[in-house]
Amino acid sequence: MRPRFLFILSLFGATSLIAQDKLEQFRQRLFQKVETVISKTNAWREDLHLNPELGNREFRTSKIIAAHLRSLGLEVKEGVAHTGVVGILKGAKPGPCIALRADMDALPVTERVNIPFASKVRTTYNGQEVGVMHACGHDTHVAMLMATAEVLSAFKNEIQGSIKFIFQPAEEGSPDGEEGGAALMVKEGVMENPKVDMVLGFHIESDIEAGEIHYKPGAFMAAADWFSIDVKGKGSHGSQPWKGVDPIQISAQIIDGLQAIVSRQSELTKAPVVITVGKINGGVRQNIIPETCSMAGTIRTLDSDMQKDVHEKIKHTAKYIAEASGATAEVKIETKTLVTYNDPELLKKLMPSLEKAAGAEKVKSREWVTGAEDFSFYGTKAPAVFLYLGGMPKGNDPAKAPPHHTADFYVDNSGMPTGIRAFCSMVLDMMQPK
Repeated sequence: MRPRFLFILSLFGATSLIAQDKLEQFRQRLFQKVETVISKTNAWREDLHLNPELGNREFRTSKIIAAHLRSLGLEVKEGVAHTGVVGILKGAKPGPCIALRADMDALPVTERVNIPFASKVRTTYNGQEVGVMHACGHDTHVAMLMATAEVLSAFKNEIQGSIKFIFQPAEEGSPDGEEGGAALMVKEGVMENPKVDMVLGFHIESDIEAGEIHYKPGAFMAAADWFSIDVKGKGSHGSQPWKGVDPIQISAQIIDGLQAIVSRQSELTKAPVVITVGKINGGVRQNIIPETCSMAGTIRTLDSDMQKDVHEKIKHTAKYIAEASGATAEVKIETKTLVTYNDPELLKKLMPSLEKAAGAEKVKSREWVTGAEDFSFYGTKAPAVFLYLGGMPKGNDPAKAPPHHTADFYVDNSGMPTGIRAFCSMVLDMMQPK
């Protein structure tokens, strides 16, 4: 019996090797197809960068995307969460539904980068005239996903399952008084019909060298909450502060108290906490102590229990500092995003896919990030993985790379082929029956 058993075992091994060889041949065909769409991808990115649109106003962008997806024969739905576009590629064979996501919106930033396709667009945002710029790389996200759709659609007859291409508006936030972003996409059913089994996404980064992919299992990017604190005191002449209750001076104490929450009351060895006051408004004249002063800011946490604790500490700190001086403080906190969480088991399965797309030496682990992403909402409906993709020109110093959301932000086109290959490689491996 033993020789027969050994023969069957060797036959199984040979069959497995043949199947693996076919899989790798398919991967190489995908990668070869990627090469044929690179110039088109660059053109899309540069056109989108030249013509940026703010959140919930991505009218031109969504029309370009929808027209392209229809030209590929995909099932297309427009007007999702205002201006979102969803394309569905149905393979010839049964299998999972894999969602790939790109965000479309630009920011109210006036571009300062000296490139031929620099934005000159101006518009009105929340009542103010502003410049508009893709200052976070969403133009590259859209171009890469459009290219990925073209590559994968060329292999429709060999694809197992469905691929859902999600082009999302308003990742940076909606105009005042409007819903939007990933939360609204999920609310409107983007993760259903067909039901998504896993969702994958990239964010290009200005301080990571092009060609690299960075990852972290578990909590990766922070939950973002916005807060406001309104301090009410008692007005007086600037020369007689003892006759009033100065809300500006009390606000200064509250700001110091908020930083004590971070430095003295939060267990920072467990997870980071950031509290930033980004706006303060009080008074109209140098010699008048006003009745009120208001401030607003953001909270970043990477642990849900710490998030709740920080919220309570902010309310407590503001209330009692104000009361100690005879004032009152009203605190409002609004959750904008959840913690972006990378499913550890799914990420582990995807590691070989990423290494084949970028090279093992280019796929690197990293620590968590206090930036936030509304991609986190998709992870409430299906296992999710979100990755960082390098966009910094090779040879540049990461320490000198202009940050995201600034007028000098810059990523070049050289990182996009890696992102397209990685999307295709991950889809290929997750389609295969295990």
